[in-house]
Amino acid sequence: MYLVIGLGNPGDEYRHTRHNVGFDVIDLMAGKYNISVNRIKFKGMCGETNIAGEKVILLKPNTYMNLSGESVREAASFYKILSENIIIIYDDISLDVGKLRIRSKGSAGGHNGIKSIISNMNSDIFPRIKIGVGQPERSLIPYVLGRFSSEDRILVEKTFEAGIKAVETLIAKGCTEAMNEFNGFIA
Repeated sequence: MYLVIGLGNPGDEYRHTRHNVGFDVIDLMAGKYNISVNRIKFKGMCGETNIAGEKVILLKPNTYMNLSGESVREAASFYKILSENIIIIYDDISLDVGKLRIRSKGSAGGHNGIKSIISNMNSDIFPRIKIGVGQPERSLIPYVLGRFSSEDRILVEKTFEAGIKAVETLIAKGCTEAMNEFNGFIA
């Protein structure tokens, strides 16, 4: 069993912002697998599907980014999911728009959602798919809460598709295979 979490902030004002790329990927996965991510549970919205013969819970925490770990901990605890089977999808300012990077573990790298997950799970060992949103020229918060230019939106949507394929590869073949296949991805 796998838990796939897209990080973001709830509410229409945050829809399609740089900080909500995780939500965008979960929404596209739900469409691809013809499921709804609308069940209110684990301080978030979730839905269930099968990928590569594995039961997969898709989750969008409703806790706001900085408390994402509470939602992840509740779902992981309820389903007794190993941290290696918890896949987090989120924005990364250290990657250019159109790039994607997969890691099997590591620090939060300054990302408050990941800090919250590490703190709540007492572990930094969980696969993560980082979606590049580019570096801010000035202030970080207005940048990540802002929307992409139309050109960047086209690139990031290609990255979302690669992100879905990366999740599928992670589940079917493991993290190493997914890293080998997708860490060089550029939209």
